[in-house]
Amino acid sequence: MELKERLSGVPGMLRPFKAYLKEAGLNEGDQVVYYGCPGTCTPFIELLGFAVRDLPIEQVYVPYVDETAAKVLRPVGNVGMQVSEAAGRFDPKVIVLMGGLAMPGVPVTKESVRAVVGTHPEAKVVGVCFMQMFAKAGWLDTFDFSLIVDAAIDPVRIWR
Repeated sequence: MELKERLSGVPGMLRPFKAYLKEAGLNEGDQVVYYGCPGTCTPFIELLGFAVRDLPIEQVYVPYVDETAAKVLRPVGNVGMQVSEAAGRFDPKVIVLMGGLAMPGVPVTKESVRAVVGTHPEAKVVGVCFMQMFAKAGWLDTFDFSLIVDAAIDPVRIWR
């Protein structure tokens, strides 16, 4: 996999993701399933979901890799996308792995994530991370990513 573009800001993270999904050959009702850490990944998943809200897909959030706890992402007026009720069905066409899963101290391993991803052999795999987390954790050779969005939040500036 090689670097294709260098973008900036929130649109730089969202536009390539949306473009990828538009070109992925998804049909109405196909599922995009996000796997990530509760709390830290969830806001970014909701942001990604908001960016693609006009696509005719179903979006599902899975905490860590516990597919029995899968929840649907729904639009909420004047708010954005929110994780809501339990998913009634589960058939991912695109799997989105969030970089938080690769961070030290998270209660999953790349092997456990690979095992879950392996149960969906037809699904395309996308990675969304910050600060080269997949590269640092050695996940680039573990997963066959179709797209990686690697954003930076450095430097962080504080004024008082």
